[in-house]
Amino acid sequence: ASGAAEVSHPAKQGLVQAFSVYVDTLLVCTATAVMILATNSFNVADPANQGGFILQQLQGVQASNFTQVAVNSLIPNAGGAFVAVALFFFTFTTVLAYAFYTDSSICYLFKNNAQGPGFNGAVYFFRLVVVASSFIGAISSVDVVWNFGSAAVGAMAWFNIVVILMLAKPGIATLRDYEEQKRMGLDPVFVPSRCGIK
Repeated sequence: ASGAAEVSHPAKQGLVQAFSVYVDTLLVCTATAVMILATNSFNVADPANQGGFILQQLQGVQASNFTQVAVNSLIPNAGGAFVAVALFFFTFTTVLAYAFYTDSSICYLFKNNAQGPGFNGAVYFFRLVVVASSFIGAISSVDVVWNFGSAAVGAMAWFNIVVILMLAKPGIATLRDYEEQKRMGLDPVFVPSRCGIK
């Protein structure tokens, strides 16, 4: 998504994206964990005893409901609504982001023939895949959705690691060019040839 941002130098957007990971992880995920831990709204499964617990503070509550129980312990009957609204915004923005990534990737693959039938067919096909995935996710069990989501995010992480390694040299050259221009007191402007990029 950062690649579509209009900035004078790609390192600007790269630094913003590097920071945004911490905002998401540290702010949202840590806040959720603190809510659950501070209200003792969790169980600890025993890996040696299938279905058993090392610590069981909640009877008959699945791990996916810990946040809901945590909110309910402070504001009675508000947990369900809180989790529903939070999940709506999380899933809505995630689906939009993945749809955007898909469209951007298709545009890149068809950059030499963006008006041809292959481009239009691929765009419509993958938009249907996004809609179908949303529908299937909405009617599937929570465990199936989380397990599939975890596997997909893990696969995406591996692909990104490989690509980051492949792009390390031009990426570092771009960052050095940005830092050099900042040291000179300039508003950095990207000229690919200065970084050895076509």
